[in-house]
Amino acid sequence: MKDKNLEQLEMDRRTFLKTTAAAGAVGLMGSSFAQQQPTADQVVRGKNPKLVVLSPRPVVLESTLELLGSERITSKANLFVRNNIDLPGLNTTEPNVQPGWEVEFSGLIDKPFKVTVEELSRLPQTEVTTVLQCSGNGRSFFNPRPSGNPWTYGGVGQVTWRGVLLKTLLEAKGVNLDPKARFITMNASTQGGAAPYEKSFPISVMEYSSAMLALGMNGEPLPAVHGGPVRLVAAGTFGTANVKWIAKVEFTASESSGNEQVPRYRVPVLPGVNIPILPTQPGSRYNYTLENSRSNWMANINSFILSPLPGASVRGRRVDIRGVAWNDGLAPIETIEVSLNGGTTWRKALIERDNGKYGWYHWVSPQLLAPGEYEAMVRATDAVGRTQPLNGNVWWNERGYEWNGIMRVKFTVT
Repeated sequence: MKDKNLEQLEMDRRTFLKTTAAAGAVGLMGSSFAQQQPTADQVVRGKNPKLVVLSPRPVVLESTLELLGSERITSKANLFVRNNIDLPGLNTTEPNVQPGWEVEFSGLIDKPFKVTVEELSRLPQTEVTTVLQCSGNGRSFFNPRPSGNPWTYGGVGQVTWRGVLLKTLLEAKGVNLDPKARFITMNASTQGGAAPYEKSFPISVMEYSSAMLALGMNGEPLPAVHGGPVRLVAAGTFGTANVKWIAKVEFTASESSGNEQVPRYRVPVLPGVNIPILPTQPGSRYNYTLENSRSNWMANINSFILSPLPGASVRGRRVDIRGVAWNDGLAPIETIEVSLNGGTTWRKALIERDNGKYGWYHWVSPQLLAPGEYEAMVRATDAVGRTQPLNGNVWWNERGYEWNGIMRVKFTVT
């Protein structure tokens, strides 16, 4: 798979999705549905029909490189969706207006309490721009392909959240944490019979990742399909830790042992060590436990080429190769490099940093190119030396999480 260019991969994936979705629908929903896969706007009201439908229920929609490159802040119409549960009536980009919605706080705190969205809206609000990304983004580039939704590059976007920091809320309520509290354990609402969804992340994330109860996105009330009326957001983390439709927050001594925490959303590690990830033999199985693996918490370093697009033909001798890079925000990205000769030599790109430490670093690499065929590669490196592997498959894992291999884009100069 790694030798196929991205354009062909995308064509193959779309064909596969349409074929398998139609085949499954014949048995489940009748032959009329089998004739046509629903478009994204039919699955979620208000979404751009150009998004790729990976699953209509629970909703999984993938954006495209073209859409991601068309706007600095990813609009609600173009933002990907990865839902593990479906709450009835919430598959829309309109707000989820439910007066009196409560979030319960309990566990290792001295004063358990409940707070409504109305109370949250009256507390001091904070805005933060972050990269939101599914930890399975890029899964299709692992070889052999792991289980799960066949994401390519579109399970990511940049959005601006508005809400109440957890620190601010606890201070406003006069709540103190028990010294034994090490994790924040979150539960989504089960209204309408939705399946339980429970996740945990280290309590330290609350301190350095602007963890908040978000009420708004991109200057509007939080869209229903993206977790409205309130979701937990922790900047710099993968989307799985940003629980939608939040109903309960517990401060706990250990992380959840529920299915969404283990075995799902985990990668192998050496026992007792969180870093580095332990490589596994491609195609092998792994018995995930809390001891021999870690959860997908902090996002790893990554970079994309957004122009030229794969398969594009560009005119002129000067070609500006453009894109974005990001990481978990714990260290600044210092270097972004572009290669046009298979990684033999690299040339530094010019970095624009205009979205904050949790957002995209926009970059440009001006090139003087003669007519011909080219393949551009990009890699990012941050201040503590974290960078992208030339071959992302070195970190193959059977569930296909945390792909950050170097991106390659083929294009033509005419």
